[in-house]
Amino acid sequence: GGRALPRLPAIVIAALALAAGAVAAAPAEAAPGQAMTFEAPAEFLDDTLREPALDEVQAFGVTRIRAQVYWRDFAPVPTEPQAPAFDDTDPAAYPEGTWDRLDRLVDSATGRGLEIQLTLTGPVPQWATLTGTDQLTQPDPAMFGRWVTAVARRYGDRVHLWSIWNEPNQPAFLLPQFDERGRAVSPRLYRALYIAGEQALHATPGNERDRVLIGETSPIGSDSIVAPLAFLRGVLCLDASYRRTGRCARLRISGYAHHAYPRRSGPLARPRSPDSVTIGALDRLVLALDRAARAGVVRPRLPIHLTEFGIESRPDVIVGVPLARQAEYLAIAERTAFANPRVRSFSQYLLRDDPPAEGVPEAERHAGFETGLRFNDGRAKPSYTGFVLPLAATSFGRSDVLWGRVRPARAATVVTLERSTGGRWRQLRRQTTNPAGVYGLRVRHRPRQRYRVSWTAPDGTVLTGPPIRPY
Repeated sequence: GGRALPRLPAIVIAALALAAGAVAAAPAEAAPGQAMTFEAPAEFLDDTLREPALDEVQAFGVTRIRAQVYWRDFAPVPTEPQAPAFDDTDPAAYPEGTWDRLDRLVDSATGRGLEIQLTLTGPVPQWATLTGTDQLTQPDPAMFGRWVTAVARRYGDRVHLWSIWNEPNQPAFLLPQFDERGRAVSPRLYRALYIAGEQALHATPGNERDRVLIGETSPIGSDSIVAPLAFLRGVLCLDASYRRTGRCARLRISGYAHHAYPRRSGPLARPRSPDSVTIGALDRLVLALDRAARAGVVRPRLPIHLTEFGIESRPDVIVGVPLARQAEYLAIAERTAFANPRVRSFSQYLLRDDPPAEGVPEAERHAGFETGLRFNDGRAKPSYTGFVLPLAATSFGRSDVLWGRVRPARAATVVTLERSTGGRWRQLRRQTTNPAGVYGLRVRHRPRQRYRVSWTAPDGTVLTGPPIRPY
């Protein structure tokens, strides 16, 4: 025989096993039934854009949407230092119109059969902070719990997946992050908020068995941001060796939520800091949760939910990757999540890019998120069809390993794979997916080879994904 092929990484073997339809036979290799979450606040909360946007994401095959619910937006007189006198646990006691936009989103989503996750978060009303002078510093946990009760009473008959706070390790959502000696204090603040929110949710009739996610952490630490694994240890009362540091009670947690955004270097790169967790270093979070379980502070094999994710693209010239790379990176990231046995949900953040800033230099115009599948003006990027037909290609010696899926598929289907080495596209093979629309194969590597996939939908529409280079 010929020379032995290079050994494939375990994550690629796992992805191929599932792509071949071995979900039931190999539960240790990946998490079957992984949900795809979509978040598009500009569209979902706009009465003129919501229904077309929900039509669009449902046509993608998305089954869950996420919405962030900012406490300050639902509070009366949120910029006053003194709390008004009202029953803040009663949704009917809030000003008229308080709930209207969220009402319409929840009604529409659940009426379509979509699951909805609500992330209850700051910024907060000033009167709920320690000093009453801003909307981030030391929010009052008891007040937060009462507001959460109002939200649960409003939506608890339709919403059964929640998370507490968005990126609490970021100064944009919670202050202070560190004390004057540089010690992380936000984990302690967040732990109190989580307990108040979780207990309020589970105390509301009809929500006793709801799932509540902890974390929602951002991926990278800095001088102003507590790194996610340091934050996790602080919240769970563990030291750097994962030993208990106090008599903290074990929390009631359904899963850990994390935002595993990569740097511009790509989805397989690993941050230098061992406490940072991008998609390429997801094993660090798995290991940290396993060590926390051995310390007895969380249950074994706690699920992970990647509740916010995206790849920044051009026109952002600072952190955005070329448009073709966005589609390639998204598929590689999804394959990574798909092959991880602990990941129960993956996500796409934004349908359209954030609007550009006006009156600033070109390099500063795109300081928001350019993670959309469309430009801000609505034009589709290559990642648009790449999201419907994700295809990841990875080179290993003389082989290219392909992994892909047909996201709208709800049963086994057939795709056509093509390749090109710089000229015309030629058919490589027709491939049958597994019942989840997933497939995988190993083909001979050729220099400058690119791949793409086509699929014919049940209504006869032919979709062709973007060209994909091995990475």
